[in-house]
Amino acid sequence: MQRLEIRVGVSACVVGENVRFDSGHKQSNFVTKELAKVFSLVPVCPEVGIGMPVPRPTIRLISNEERISLVETKNPSKDYTEKMLHYSRNKANELLQQDLCGYIVCAKSPTCGMERVKIYAHSQATKSGVGLYTQELQKAMPWLPVEEDGRLNDPVLKENFVTRVYCLKDFYDSMGDVPTCGKIVAFHSRYKLTLMAHHPESYKKMGKLVAKVKQYDPKEFYQQYRLALMEALSHKATRKNNTNTLMHIQGYFKRALDRVEKQELSKLIENYRIGILPLLAPLTLINHYLKKYPDSYLAQQQYLEPYPEELRLRYGL
Repeated sequence: MQRLEIRVGVSACVVGENVRFDSGHKQSNFVTKELAKVFSLVPVCPEVGIGMPVPRPTIRLISNEERISLVETKNPSKDYTEKMLHYSRNKANELLQQDLCGYIVCAKSPTCGMERVKIYAHSQATKSGVGLYTQELQKAMPWLPVEEDGRLNDPVLKENFVTRVYCLKDFYDSMGDVPTCGKIVAFHSRYKLTLMAHHPESYKKMGKLVAKVKQYDPKEFYQQYRLALMEALSHKATRKNNTNTLMHIQGYFKRALDRVEKQELSKLIENYRIGILPLLAPLTLINHYLKKYPDSYLAQQQYLEPYPEELRLRYGL
């Protein structure tokens, strides 16, 4: 499998580094054995980054109604909040210059958790927080695909994350050193079916945005489009939306296919719709027909091959 220079940040413990409070790690086999083949992983441990030792006392987020603080569990007087915020902002700005295309964080961590991190107040805990480091990372790069290590065990969430990473990499490569409105319009044309499958509302909204491209400064348009693109793809491609997209693609073959071929494709799409077959089945036939009956518009659509086939991510969809 070809290794591309796709830079993806990752919590250091998730790639097996012994940096956790107990000198352990939380290695993810999917990240280290599959994604490491195609991504250049950039490991970060913010707790080690601010000088905390390994092993170290456990830390937690607490709330006093005015602010969220990061303190030692058994000694709340030891407060790491400002040090962690300072480090996180500097690190996020450093990573911003590297054109990261994604980030995998450690679930439940008071520094790296993406959601449902425990916040303690008056001896009660609510799962409503975000790790301080991840919070600053998302502020600096609100368009960045971020996912937790545990959620990558879900086939749909896994496929969605990888799709977003490859899309963002493609966007950066397509823009080159000097983004222009014309480059964005050409890029958008290749992702129409992808957007249709992920979020039809965004597909329509972004179509209107691109139609008004000449009203924008290229730099402003670049930033607005990138954010809208990644927000749209953060919506999981549902079976219903994928089915509608497959039927839309089917329309491009209506004059080329004979009666038997039309029936075969219709049957595969229907069997996918009702859950008998995976998404890969109708897509494989569509790609076969595309070689037999070329169509320039369909041939450029990233929806048909959003990432290397060797990742086998559509087998379980």
